[in-house]
Amino acid sequence: MHEGEANRLRDALYNLETEHRDLDLAIETVVSTQQRDQLLIKRMKVRKLRLKDQIEHLKSKLIPDLNA
Repeated sequence: MHEGEANRLRDALYNLETEHRDLDLAIETVVSTQQRDQLLIKRMKVRKLRLKDQIEHLKSKLIPDLNA
C-alpha cells in the first residue's frame, strides 16, 4: 500500500470514528429526553452499526500484508 493511500484511509477512519462518537452522544441525548422517538433511535443505532462496520473494514485494510 502506498503512503498516500494509507494516509487517505487514516483520514477516512478518523472521520468515521468521529461520526461514530458524535452519533453515540446524539443517541444518549435522544434517549434521555421526555419524548423519545423510538424510530429515530432505531435509525441512529443502525447508522452507528454501519459506521462500526466501515471502521473495522478500514482498520483491516491498514494492517500490512504479511505475505508480501
